Amino acid sequence: MEQIFVHPIARMHSDFGSKFGIPRQSGLVESLQSTICFEPEFRNEDALRGIEEFSHLWIIWQFSEAVRQGWSPTVRPPRLGGNTRMGVFATRSPFRPNNLGLSCVRLLGVERTEEYGTVLHVGGADLMDGTPIFDLKPYIPYSDCKPEASGGFTDRAGSFLLEVDFPDELLNKLPVQKREAAIGVLSHDPRPSYQDDPQRIYGLSFAGFNIRFRVQGKLLTVLEVD
Repeated sequence: MEQIFVHPIARMHSDFGSKFGIPRQSGLVESLQSTICFEPEFRNEDALRGIEEFSHLWIIWQFSEAVRQGWSPTVRPPRLGGNTRMGVFATRSPFRPNNLGLSCVRLLGVERTEEYGTVLHVGGADLMDGTPIFDLKPYIPYSDCKPEASGGFTDRAGSFLLEVDFPDELLNKLPVQKREAAIGVLSHDPRPSYQDDPQRIYGLSFAGFNIRFRVQGKLLTVLEVD
């Protein structure tokens, strides 16, 4: 069989230095802002001609921190508690044969820079810093939007939003433009779904800060920001 090679066209620059805390789907935290920087081979303005006319983009990328040998036909979606198995192709699990992800993001702007050429500023992305991107395409409302669509088991998963208690003296340690996004990320419960220890302290790496927090019931309390 002929081998097929796919090369990254760009990489994501985001506030997430690790997988922990990244929203489980794109668009959940619209206030998150990231930048798509193209690889030198693809820094051609002509390739982006007309892209600013679209409000949203599809991104095809790699779960680069989940690459492993072999694959399993079933996975355990975290929103089902981490114990129920579903078919891998019936989920958006990162543990797939080709480790590819698909995200819809809002296009916030197109900027020409000296260091990276023309870059794309996007909102609501669920990608870690440095994630390789293999392709991007415009989101087209008349064909891509399906209001009548059913969400399978995700329709039954219930709400996982938490109330966030972020004391002002700690919140003020973050840059003003990062505060709303940080609260949004925390409200979507970064913990693994199978963990429910009210005494356990977690650390979220976000925008160069370590945000330490504890969760009791539906309340997440920020304890420290370094």
